[in-house]
Order: sequence, then C-alpha cells, then structure tokens
Amino acid sequence: MNAPVISFEDGDACLDWLALTEALAAGHLMPKAEIADTFLYRDPDTLLNRAAWIDGLGLAVKSATVFPGNRSQGDAAINGGVMLFSDRDGTLQAIIDFHLVTKWKTAGDSLLAARRLARPDSKDILIVGAGTQGHGLHAAYRAAFPDARFSIWNRTGEKTEKMAAKIPDLKVVTDLADAVAQADIITSATMSTEPLIKGAWLRPGQHIDLIGAYRPDMREVDDNAITRARVFVDSLDTTVGHIGEIKIPIETGVITPDDIVADYYAPERFKRQSDEEITLFKNGGGAHLDLMTSRYILDQWEA
Repeated sequence: MNAPVISFEDGDACLDWLALTEALAAGHLMPKAEIADTFLYRDPDTLLNRAAWIDGLGLAVKSATVFPGNRSQGDAAINGGVMLFSDRDGTLQAIIDFHLVTKWKTAGDSLLAARRLARPDSKDILIVGAGTQGHGLHAAYRAAFPDARFSIWNRTGEKTEKMAAKIPDLKVVTDLADAVAQADIITSATMSTEPLIKGAWLRPGQHIDLIGAYRPDMREVDDNAITRARVFVDSLDTTVGHIGEIKIPIETGVITPDDIVADYYAPERFKRQSDEEITLFKNGGGAHLDLMTSRYILDQWEA
C-alpha cells in the first residue's frame, strides 16, 4: 500500500487542539524517546533532519530546508516534510506537510503546559509576536480558554495589523510593559536575542509561555523573570544545554538545573501549586513531539 501524503489543508481540517494535548500527554507516558538531529550547510542554506523513535509509537524523520534567499522571490524560506514509520516493521506510513506538523506541534506543546500550569480562570491572554506561530497560538489558546480576551504586541505595526485584521477579537497593544502586567497568560513567539519581557513587569498568578528562543544565544525574558517564576520545560534533554532561555541563566549562576521543576516526563510534578505563584514554561520543541503530533495527525486523518 502506498503511504498517503497528507497536505496542510487536508490535515488541518480534521484536528482538535484539546485532543492533541491529550495525545502529547499520552506520548510522554510511553518509553522515553530516542532523538537525534543532523545539519547540512551550503551557505546561506541549511538542511535540518530531526529524528525520533518511541518504542510502541513508531519513528519519524522531520526534514526542513532553510533557504533565506527565497524571501526575495516572495516564496517561503522554510519548507519540508515529515516521514512517519511503523514501529512494528519500519514501513513508511505517511508523508505529512512540514508546516502542518510544525503549527500543531508548537502550539499544542505550549497548550498542554498551559492546561497544567495556567490558572483555569485566566481571562486575559497576551500574544507577543505576530509571526506565523501567533495565529496557531491564538487558535490553540482559544480552544482551552474560550472566554478569554486576546491582545497582540509586535515590534512592527504592519504585521500586527494584518494579524488583527484576520482575527476580529484580537486587540492591538503598543505598550508591552503595561500589556504584560495586565495579562493572565503571556505567550511569546519572537526571534529575539535580547530579553523583551522583564521580570519587574510580572505579577502573582501569571503563566509565561516562551516559544521563540531556539538557539543558544536567544532569550525572550530576563534573569529576574526566571528567578521569580517556577520554571518548567517540555524536555530537559532538548532545552537545558541547547537554548539560551535556560542555558544562559545556568551558565551565569542565576539558576541551577535543579531549579527546573519538571518536564513532561514527570507529570506528577508538572502542575501549579497555588493561585499566587508565577509559572514559566519553555517550549523547546524536539523531534519526539513531531513524532507524537504526526501520529495524532495520521490517526485523525484515517478516522
């Protein structure tokens, strides 16, 4: 049997945010994933392969091509696909659109954390960054917090206005400090290498969701925010020594690895303790999450 090719449009139409978080939670109750990344370079272009194997769930290889020059032609700079293989016999079961997996994996990862860490009565949600991920984050958080009010802040006004035009209930804000102080949940997806969100702006009871930083030199919050919050990550293996948000404060002695409360493989500790504490989650991604998401996509597509 030929493996199906699942397009963005076909897959996107049959998925559910809350069901995805349940699938991710179930995936972390299985044996811990083996993961590996490989890179090939031809300046300025990159091929990234991320692979994962979870005993009982299967194997996935997510390949991404990064060609920055495409932007000058009006084309997407990042393209790719995910190959999903059977755990039983290694046969190819599906090829899934890269952007479909990335959208649902990224926002679903953050939503699972928010369902465990954010106050259930959260009413004001601030999205920091009006890039591609911002749209998925709005849809994901809307599913779990249907009565919430949403606002958006971005460095440049043009992208903010475009996003707000597509999402009628989205309020554009220009004062980041004030918007952070007013929000119950702050979800940030920027490419910043310098902290945008200051710990001095935070107040008790908030949940901070950090998505954008993925390199060792990237950060979205300052040291004060890190020390004021109880810190959680999706995976200790893919965040602690790899992403600046966690790596830099550890190297400078601001925190130690023991200050990270838990990752998803310790669900008994991955929870809010009081209404007053500040929780902070670092979304680091990882091929194991691509595998879990791809398996969920294929199951829903077949159903």
